[in-house]
Amino acid sequence: MKTDNIIVNKSKSFALRIINLQKYLCNEKKEYTLSNQLLKSGTSIGANVKEAIRAQSKPDFYSKMNIALKEASETEYWLELLFESKYINKTAFDSIYTDCQELIKLLISITKTQNNNCNS
Repeated sequence: MKTDNIIVNKSKSFALRIINLQKYLCNEKKEYTLSNQLLKSGTSIGANVKEAIRAQSKPDFYSKMNIALKEASETEYWLELLFESKYINKTAFDSIYTDCQELIKLLISITKTQNNNCNS
């Protein structure tokens, strides 16, 4: 279900891409270890964003968004490993990696703003 919240929408769309990539890696490449790590971190981004939306306080919101940022950074790492180990080609990597970096930029912006608000 689409909302008008860009980070919620983008993180959910990204999670769906990660799920499809993980299916491909398991079914076509028979790669399970890295793809399962990718699945966990890549879907966790949106789950933490969704939790943040219902945060009990500003510090709670900041904490959840910061966890989402950490998960996005971890996902970036797994994508790099999958590409450099030749499990995914450059075209696939560039597409999903760009989306991951966009999420990271959004989450950095949100956490910086929230951190400033919490400390003022």
